Amino acid sequence: MLDVCLLGTGGMMPLPYRWLTSFMVRYNGSSLLIDCGEGTQIAIKEKGWSFKPIDVICFTHYHGDHISGLPGLLLTMGNADRTEPLTLIGPKGLRRVVDSLRVIAPELPFSIQYLEITEPEQIFEINGYRLRAFRVNHNVICYGYTVEIDRAGKFDVERANAAQIPQKFWGILQKGEIVEENGNIYTPDMVLGPARKGIKVTYCTDTRPTDSIRLNAAGSDLFVCEGMYGEKDKQKKAKEYKHMTFYEAAQLAKEADVREMWLTHYSPSLNHPEEYMDEVRRIFPRTVAAKDKRSVELLFED
Repeated sequence: MLDVCLLGTGGMMPLPYRWLTSFMVRYNGSSLLIDCGEGTQIAIKEKGWSFKPIDVICFTHYHGDHISGLPGLLLTMGNADRTEPLTLIGPKGLRRVVDSLRVIAPELPFSIQYLEITEPEQIFEINGYRLRAFRVNHNVICYGYTVEIDRAGKFDVERANAAQIPQKFWGILQKGEIVEENGNIYTPDMVLGPARKGIKVTYCTDTRPTDSIRLNAAGSDLFVCEGMYGEKDKQKKAKEYKHMTFYEAAQLAKEADVREMWLTHYSPSLNHPEEYMDEVRRIFPRTVAAKDKRSVELLFED
């Protein structure tokens, strides 16, 4: 199971009714946070989730509305007596940007590991899931992220018995590990059927539509995508500042054949995103004009 929450849905500035865009994923006792704009820690508190399990924070880019909440969050985590290391992932310049912000949060009781993205696409294997960063098209270096959890095939008792594999090794093989005993090597493929459908979530914001989004979002169970503007007369502005309209996001979702899309990163001038949904859903019916703290539990299919 993957537990996800879109903590905030605002772009540019926090509003009394809308926090800045931030996305949190919980899996197997650990938490991943993507973007950390001003007010993110308040949004986490309002949701009722904990800071303590956050062990990875990713940044799409280094504009203030996506990272300015980091110093406060680090201080809060430190004041909660956290001692476990924290991993930060982001585009080139990550350490320089974070060290500058940490002028106001210089002493922390935990270490920070910096992983800079240096390629157009880069994969990180973390805490049992695969995190794929992919370059998008904004006016600064910016990345989207896909979180994938693979699911092995079912354990086949008949094959295990036919291969005379001791039962004490079944659980180990089922976890995907190789076992060697007395010169015999037992591998997971000897006892597992074909891989089953896993879980896939894609998040991108502050970008024009790109092939990298289409390819990486393909088949996602959930696609969280920027919809800066709902008004059609804002198309020119979206192109100029390298953002997306609702309709462009819906077209991406359609082409990527995702299960569901949540719009996010609304312009401060966009008070009621839901007013545009009828036309947006003509392009992609499974579109949601997300509000702060929208969440879902994504389960493996039987």
